[in-house]
Amino acid sequence: MVYHVYIMASASGVLYIGVTNNLERRVAEHKSKRHASYTANYQITKLVYFEAFGNVKDAISRETQYKKWRRNKKVALIENQNAHWRDLSQDFHPSISL
Repeated sequence: MVYHVYIMASASGVLYIGVTNNLERRVAEHKSKRHASYTANYQITKLVYFEAFGNVKDAISRETQYKKWRRNKKVALIENQNAHWRDLSQDFHPSISL
């Protein structure tokens, strides 16, 4: 199984970091705003960074590490891979069902 650590952003730059075993489904859940949550409240709908792990403990460890970082370090991580903050979920296949 593959686990992803991911970072999502709002248009105003609010960030959310999470871990999932199904990145496409999880991003679709954030975008749908079906549940009252931090991401729904702050309109966090753009996937701006992700990385894959083969072990859930490694993924959780990385998520924990990123959450402790200051904002400027998180921004540098994102911009190193995605300089224009493009929504990476646009590359997903269109047939995601929730």
